[in-house]
Amino acid sequence: MKAVTTPPPADLPPGLPADLPADLSPGLSPSLPDVDVVLPCLDEAGALPWVLARVPAGWRALVVDNGSTDGSADVARAHGATVVTEPHRGFGAACHAGLRAATADVVCFCDCDASLDPSLLVPFVAEVRAGAADLVLGRRRPEGRGAWPAHARAGNVALARMLRRRTGLRLHDLGPLRAARREALLGLGLTDRRSGYPLQMVVRAADAGWRVTEHDVPYLPRTGASKVTGTWRGTWHAVRDMRRVLAEAPAGRADDREGSRTR
Repeated sequence: MKAVTTPPPADLPPGLPADLPADLSPGLSPSLPDVDVVLPCLDEAGALPWVLARVPAGWRALVVDNGSTDGSADVARAHGATVVTEPHRGFGAACHAGLRAATADVVCFCDCDASLDPSLLVPFVAEVRAGAADLVLGRRRPEGRGAWPAHARAGNVALARMLRRRTGLRLHDLGPLRAARREALLGLGLTDRRSGYPLQMVVRAADAGWRVTEHDVPYLPRTGASKVTGTWRGTWHAVRDMRRVLAEAPAGRADDREGSRTR
């Protein structure tokens, strides 16, 4: 199985497939309504205004507060976001709470630290809606000093190689910017509630025969300190969680998996 990495056509915005139906062309539907954007959040009050200002018009921002103590939830509400509270700590716990709270046909995920611009998700959603892909991922391209520490980048490269051996997908990144249909995502029966959640989504999508594509996106220096990749220790824990996901046998039926959470 091969992930598709496609350069943008010269006459379309980056990431948009060339064969979009007319009702999804950039000129007719620039904001693609009925989309929920899940934004896992832990003490991101400083970054939230920038992030929420860039959520496309007509989309709903779901900020999942995962135990913030800096008033992130209040900031999110003040900027028009819907706040979901997830008391169980963990990146995967926050992401999955947002997925379950979503009601839109297409659900996107984006970090809440201002390292990624959620407006970049517009072509991702267009690709999913056009039926050109089942899961679209952003391949991070660092811009600015310190955007992607060397240890975090090295861990990502190692995981991408392990993913290729496990699934055959030729992805270059396992970044958090992504889009897929909500019901299909729930059908994957994702169980990881820590750092392995994004990888488990890709692994189980590959096992299910999904079409997975990736497109380059600019990756900016984050606002505030990273909870995962800011240190070698945090990166190691994330890699450990993801190695455990890669060791899973090919997924069985989703309803058999839903009850077993990975803590």
